[in-house]
Amino acid sequence: MKVLAKKTAAITGAASGIGRALALNLASEGCNLALADIDEPGLKETAGLIGAAANVSTHVVDVAQRDQVFGFAEEAARCHGGVDLIVNNAGVALGDFLETVPLEDFQWLFGINFWGVVHGTMAFLPLLRRRPEGHIVNISSINGIIPNPNNGPYCAAKFAVKGYTETLAQEMHGTNIRVSCVHPGGIKTNIARNTRFNQAMFSLTREKAVSLYEDELFRTTADRAAKVIIAGIRRNRRRILIGGDAKVLDLLTRFFPVTAVSLSCLASRYIAKSYACREG
Repeated sequence: MKVLAKKTAAITGAASGIGRALALNLASEGCNLALADIDEPGLKETAGLIGAAANVSTHVVDVAQRDQVFGFAEEAARCHGGVDLIVNNAGVALGDFLETVPLEDFQWLFGINFWGVVHGTMAFLPLLRRRPEGHIVNISSINGIIPNPNNGPYCAAKFAVKGYTETLAQEMHGTNIRVSCVHPGGIKTNIARNTRFNQAMFSLTREKAVSLYEDELFRTTADRAAKVIIAGIRRNRRRILIGGDAKVLDLLTRFFPVTAVSLSCLASRYIAKSYACREG
């Protein structure tokens, strides 16, 4: 089982959500931390919560910008003397239909959710090769296994992360690098509140859409998600599913791939229509 104490972990999207929870939990494991996010106040808050529990460096980074991510890797190595683990966690969401989504919004999401993963992998891989044992953790989603309507750009990016990460794991076989692909289900983070809503099914208002996700669909806490990810890292899991919803949907997709996608669509439409009809 992998030992994390005295290792250095780099985490993107560390200002909130799963990224912050990972930072707090890895600090309790004795990890040094290089934390990155575009949200500087949130990043400082995460570092403040960790306090003296770990050696922490913070880095303001837009993961969609290749040069900034490569600069982050260089700074992390300089601050900590090397990096053993990179968690490419930063992500955003977008509510729109594939027929109507502005290409600029599609590119914005892909720049963060997919290219951010590629940039982080490419920037840190040379550093990981210098360590006795390196580990790359890329955050996909249950929507990288099964899609749902009104979420096409996000699903496309998360499917791309899955394909990229699983291919990377094949190519790293026999080396000192381990690779994990993470598929969270509904996690209670700020992602719904920060979603860029253009259009929603059945004209759900932004407030109702956020309430639907935060109150009804997102069940697993960020802290629980972080603990599952760390357990997977310790055991060098290639695939890490988080939450009962992710596990059930994954099984349905394995055994009934066409039916599962149809049911996902019907369920999404029914839930959105029911919520849109509620008063208040």
